[in-house]
Formats: sequence, C-alpha cells, structure tokens
Amino acid sequence: MDAVRQIADAVLYEGYVLWPYRRSALKNTRRWTFGGVYPRAHSEEHPDDRWTMRTECLLEGPPDATVEVRVRFLHVVRRQVMREAPSGALEPVDELMVDGERYLTWEEATERELVATALPLGELGSAKHIDIAIPRGREEEKLSGGALVRTSSELEGGVEIAATALRPGLHRLCVEITNATAFPEGSREEALERTFCSTHTVLSTDGAQFVSLTDPPPELRAEAEACSNEGTWPVLVGEPGSRDTLLSSPIILEDHPRIAPESPGDLFDGGEIDGLLTLNILSLTDEEKAEMRDSDPRTREILERTENLSDEEMMRLHGAIRDLRHVH
Repeated sequence: MDAVRQIADAVLYEGYVLWPYRRSALKNTRRWTFGGVYPRAHSEEHPDDRWTMRTECLLEGPPDATVEVRVRFLHVVRRQVMREAPSGALEPVDELMVDGERYLTWEEATERELVATALPLGELGSAKHIDIAIPRGREEEKLSGGALVRTSSELEGGVEIAATALRPGLHRLCVEITNATAFPEGSREEALERTFCSTHTVLSTDGAQFVSLTDPPPELRAEAEACSNEGTWPVLVGEPGSRDTLLSSPIILEDHPRIAPESPGDLFDGGEIDGLLTLNILSLTDEEKAEMRDSDPRTREILERTENLSDEEMMRLHGAIRDLRHVH
C-alpha cells in the first residue's frame, strides 16, 4: 500500500474502536468522535457538532494545471442480531449463540468515497458541485436460528470545489463539504447514523505544487495565514519533499507523516504506541478476548494478528533509532 493511502486509512479509522476493543468498554460507548460532518438540523441544536467541513490551501502553478479531489468518510451501519421465534418471525436480541460462536448487536461502518478528477484550476472560478446522495441500505445475513440485519440511513449533502487566482502562478483552492441529510430530532447516536464520520479530503495535482500551510515560505506566509480551514488540518503527504498531494485531516498531523515500518497493522489509535497496545491485548483475560473477538470483525482481526506475532515482530515493536547524529 502506498504511503498516502496508509496515512489516509489511518485517519479514516482513527478512534473507530479503542482499547480494550470491546463493546462494553466505557470509551467505546461514544464512538465516531473525529471528523464528523453532522446533519445540519442536529448541528443547529448542538453547535459543537459541525455540519460543514472547509479546506482552503494554496497551489503554485499555471491555470491549466489540474487537481483531483477525493472526499472519504465512514457511514455508520447498524448491526442488529435477530433470533428466530417459534412462530418463524425474526425478533431483535442483544446477542445470539450459533454453533459455539457469539454474535453481538452493535455498529459497524462502511467506507464512502467521492472523487472528482482532472479539474483545471483556471476553470474552477465557477465552483463545481458534487452531490452526495447515498440511499438507505439493508442487508440480511442468514444464521442458524436467526440472522444479522445490517441497516444504514440515507445520506444527502454536497461537495463544493472552487479556485481563486491570487496572482499569476498562485491559486487558493477551496473544498467545502456539507451535510444536508434530513434529521427532525433524536439522540446523538441517531444523528451519527446520518453523519459523515471520520471525514477527510485527499487532494492531488498534476502540473502544480501545493504550499505547506504548516511551514510556508516567507513570501507566501500572508496568503497561507489567510486560508480558512474549519474542522480540518491540511498537510503535505507522500515522499518527504514532495508537494503534489495534500491530506486535509480532522486530526493534527505534521507535513509528510509516516506509518512506522515496525507497525504490524492498524490499532485505530495513532496516539498510542503499538508495542504497549499489543502487550495490553495479550494480557486480556479469555473472557475479555472473547468479547473483543465478537464485538467487531476488525477487532477480531486485531486480536488474531496480535496473537500470531512472532518473537522477531514483537522485538521490532520495542522501538527503533532512525536518525543518529554525532553532536559536537
């Protein structure tokens, strides 16, 4: 997997589920806390939950240079366990044992992505609009004596892309994401089912170069400081020194962030140390591991991967020296 996709996926699943990776854990009763773009009606009652996300950045290049805009987010999926009643009808239950395997009612998520390609900077003076229109979903997975029913709410909104020429060879690019999904009223959990969760934007260019907003050159500092970013933090991504791709992230990153090569896989918590989390997982009781295994397919994968780490892979998690210099 290329470095840009690795970082984007790490942002997408940041906080998806947290240690100790169990449905019953207190910190997992309030999920999807990063990058939420909520229904407008909910946001008007809860101003801390924004209904828009706005990215502004700078590009150096000619008007015929093109950009690609990729908006990614998670769509909450309700996983309801159903048991077959004596009448043959399915009734909702919290859990169900089938052939020694336990199934739990909880939430999952599916990835959503919208892409606009080859947009010439010089033609974005008139904003380009992309509709977000995802219909309601329902899937039923048959089980012996029951079923898993996965449902998702419809989502509506849009992405507005525009560019402004500040002077010859310099453009300000703006990407605004809005959630217009109907939501009369309800709890935060109900609002989350109609939210663009873990939203972020990946921008790439052909024929131009993005300007670092973290450390802009002195001659562009004023223009960089004038960029307005709401609910997001744009950074350069890709190989160190490259300026053709930018990630607008809901969490603060440095330019050209990297995934440590020693990491055996995602643990959904970029602020932690893989070695510490791995040891914590291995120290869980059999009962706790069973709940972790049953809570979510992704937590099951974490558990199985962790339990199968070799001694050499475990040693690599203890740390590495990357830049040793002699100090006079």
